[in-house]
Amino acid sequence: MSENTDRHENAVARYFEAWNAGEPEARAKAVAAAWSVEGTYTDPLATVTGHTEIAELIAGAHAQFPGFAFRPLGAVDGHHDTARFAWELVSETDGSAPVAGFDVITLDADDRIRSVLGFLDRVPGGPTG
Repeated sequence: MSENTDRHENAVARYFEAWNAGEPEARAKAVAAAWSVEGTYTDPLATVTGHTEIAELIAGAHAQFPGFAFRPLGAVDGHHDTARFAWELVSETDGSAPVAGFDVITLDADDRIRSVLGFLDRVPGGPTG
């Protein structure tokens, strides 16, 4: 059980490293470490495939929310090749968190993310639908 838990927690840690990488080169490196080459990310607002599109999506989030960082909420829950976890987007200035949600990831044989299904629980302006 501990080996599986470590596997999921390590994958989620790499996921947050990618989402919090501010510079393009660091972001590209972090995305490549976290996702498989054909990895996907899907949430109510976006569907992207591959390292380049994922990095561009993350860059867009940074542009929309400058000075914010993604933080985990609670523990990672995982089994087999799948894990789920909650997160929030937190202002580094005042600690406000206008965006929160949870993601479900599926890992490949190398423990890199094959897919992300994201759910938005709190967004500015109300529900996402």
